[in-house]
Amino acid sequence: MPLNRRSFLTASALATPLLTSGSQLASAAPRPGTSSDSAAARPGPVPGRAVRPGADLLADEGWKRLAGRKVGVLSNPTGVLVSGDHIVDSLIAAGVRPVAAFGPEHGFRGSAQAGGSEGDYEDPRTGVPVYDAYGATIDELARMYRKSGVDTVVFDIADVGSRFYTYIWAMYEGMAAAARVGVEFVVLDRPNPIGGSAFGPMLDPKFSSGVGLKPIVLQHGMTAGELARLFNNEFLPEEGGKLDNLDVIEIRGWKRDRLFSQTDLLWTPPSPNMPTPDTALAYPGTCLFEGTVFSEGRGTTRPFEILGAPGVDWKWREALQEQNLPGVSFRETYFVPTFGKFTDEQCGGVQLNITDPHAFEPIRTGIAMIVTAKRVHPKLFGWREDNFIDKLFGSDRLRSMVNAGAGTDEIIGSWSDEIDGFRRNREQYLIYR
Repeated sequence: MPLNRRSFLTASALATPLLTSGSQLASAAPRPGTSSDSAAARPGPVPGRAVRPGADLLADEGWKRLAGRKVGVLSNPTGVLVSGDHIVDSLIAAGVRPVAAFGPEHGFRGSAQAGGSEGDYEDPRTGVPVYDAYGATIDELARMYRKSGVDTVVFDIADVGSRFYTYIWAMYEGMAAAARVGVEFVVLDRPNPIGGSAFGPMLDPKFSSGVGLKPIVLQHGMTAGELARLFNNEFLPEEGGKLDNLDVIEIRGWKRDRLFSQTDLLWTPPSPNMPTPDTALAYPGTCLFEGTVFSEGRGTTRPFEILGAPGVDWKWREALQEQNLPGVSFRETYFVPTFGKFTDEQCGGVQLNITDPHAFEPIRTGIAMIVTAKRVHPKLFGWREDNFIDKLFGSDRLRSMVNAGAGTDEIIGSWSDEIDGFRRNREQYLIYR
């Protein structure tokens, strides 16, 4: 049945996004499997170092830099100011009325689940026409730009720092379309919530897909603005030419070693299954379970932190605890997903608890969990039949090495040259130190 967006948005008050304070999360009651002492010891905001995203800096100026332009906004609920106002609402209040909005995966107002969008419609709150950009080709986006009459496209979406999170590729294709049409592209930059460290394997172009279009490493450690600079110089020439006008409105007060909990910003879930900053921290590793027959926790209260399958027992948790992986502990758990894999079936598995965010290594942890699951439950663990794991990982290396019995360290060592090369190359595009 088609979504009645007007009644949905009115009933759920999506025009004012639900916000959760990162600092409040750090001081909230401990999750199962953690102590109150470890929860209290987690890093908080850095005193005297207020972080101001690019959107807030332009809003502080009354959006004067965009005055007189025909603005199109590529955004979702994370395009929100510290005040809680969405940037589209703030633009209109300042007299800069966008001529169009473009919705990525999950939609402009964020109501759709993974792999979905909200379609084309007129936004009930603002009357701004919204174009469905999810899955659109560069040529289709260029036609949307021409139809709407934009001369400036503003991108403001919070990324979570993983190659397979689709918003950076929505930005890439939006940039390529802007280059073809000859319009300006403005990135309102936001912090990378999992910090500025790069890690993981490089994408093999043969495995390019919507969860990884171009060769960057899995945990890129860059902001959207930094990635935009890299994309414009490294990849847009392949699409017909670079942007003549790329403007990055830089974050004020953010350093590369800062996690989201240290910014004192408000957490807006960037997608329905990314409810907390801890979810984002775990995601580069545990999202790999989307390519397996195990549940990655969709349909639970802690997606990407609760993982398992019917028949999994305590042995998986015990084997993981014995490895003393840095910054993480595991709790035996049983759960019944309300949607996704194993809907309404009882599953056994583990809940991942991040005990030290700065020591935690998400990709090492995710791979160790996969390797251990195959060893402890060989009759239960397996890959999805479509080999989606290869698209997530960026090659068939993980699947091949796990099938051959390789251990965690051997798998991680296989991309040492790739990550070294990526780190050297990205230096020229980094804005924050």
